[in-house]
Amino acid sequence: MSGKFEPKTPVQLAPPKTDPISLEALAEANGEEGKKCYVAIKGIVYDVTGNKAYQPGGSYHVFAGKDASHALAKTSTKPEDVKPEWKHLDDKEKGVLNDWVTFFSKRYNVVGVVEGANNLEE
Repeated sequence: MSGKFEPKTPVQLAPPKTDPISLEALAEANGEEGKKCYVAIKGIVYDVTGNKAYQPGGSYHVFAGKDASHALAKTSTKPEDVKPEWKHLDDKEKGVLNDWVTFFSKRYNVVGVVEGANNLEE
């Protein structure tokens, strides 16, 4: 579907990077104390620093510094759902997750890949 999930205002994105990002570096990028803010989906790391919703106190801060694949697929902001595993989910949840990938990829720069990620798209 053309135009699905298009941002309201066009976003100039840098070419996606494939740099390895360790789990420790991802966890550090939680937006606290002025740090960068990253969210990973299916092992791909997006820079969401400019979006206040992912910063401390924001409604999506629970995802900051983590791979939130499972929670996004389930449309959940429960901390216990914020984990990288998604391949066991049903087709509907996988579809929701793919919609999130599309949404993020049209708005946020890809800054790398989680080092050793075993949840990448096959």
